[in-house]
Amino acid sequence: MFWTVRDALVRDRWRAIPMTLGAVCLTSVFQIVQNTSWGFQPVQDLGSVKAVDPFWLALLRTPLSLFVPALDLPVWGALAQMLLVFGIAEICIGWWRTLVIGYVATLAGTTYARIGVALGPEHPFGLPVSDRIVNDTGPSAAVVGLAIYLCWRYRAYLTGALVILAMIGEVLIKNNLAGKEHLAAIAAVMAVCVVRAQWGPVRSRVPVGQGPPP
Repeated sequence: MFWTVRDALVRDRWRAIPMTLGAVCLTSVFQIVQNTSWGFQPVQDLGSVKAVDPFWLALLRTPLSLFVPALDLPVWGALAQMLLVFGIAEICIGWWRTLVIGYVATLAGTTYARIGVALGPEHPFGLPVSDRIVNDTGPSAAVVGLAIYLCWRYRAYLTGALVILAMIGEVLIKNNLAGKEHLAAIAAVMAVCVVRAQWGPVRSRVPVGQGPPP
C-alpha cells in the first residue's frame, strides 16, 4: 500500500486525489456555514441525520451527512481523517469505490442507531432513548469502514485487527452512539469483504504481499 500511494503522489501529486480534496473542501465549507447565524439551519436541513427522523428523510440526507462535521468534535480531526484515509483509498481503489464503501459504512451506522434505540438501553446492543435526537453526522464511520476495507484488500490483517480492537476499546471506554456506530460500520464492510472474496472477480483476490492490480 505504501508504494502504491507513494508512486501515485510522486507521479501526479495532488492530482492523484481530486475527490478527496473536493470532500475536504466541502466539509470545510459546511463547517464555516453551520457556524454562522444564518447557515446553521440550512446545513442541518441538508445533512443532519437523527434516529428520530423518518428513515426516508435520513436516506435523503445521508449523502451530505458524511461531509457535515459533528458539532461536538474539532473539525480539524475530521479533515485530517478524510485527507489521510480517503486519499489513500482513492489512490488504492479509485474514487467511486471509496465513495461506495464510505456510504455503506455511514448507512450501516445510521441504520444501527434506529435499531439500537428500538432495542433499548437494557439490551447489550441497545441505546438509550436520548440517542434518538443525537446529531449523527461526520465522516468517522466512513473512515473506519474504508480502513477495514483497505486492510482486507491489501491483506494487512494485523493492521485491520488493530483498528477493530481500537474501536472495541472506544466502546468500552466511552459507550456512546458514535462508538457503536463504528462497530456497525466495521460489521457492514466486513460483510462486503466476505461477499467479494467469495463471489467477486478473481482479480480482487490479491495474493499475500502484493497490491491489487489497477
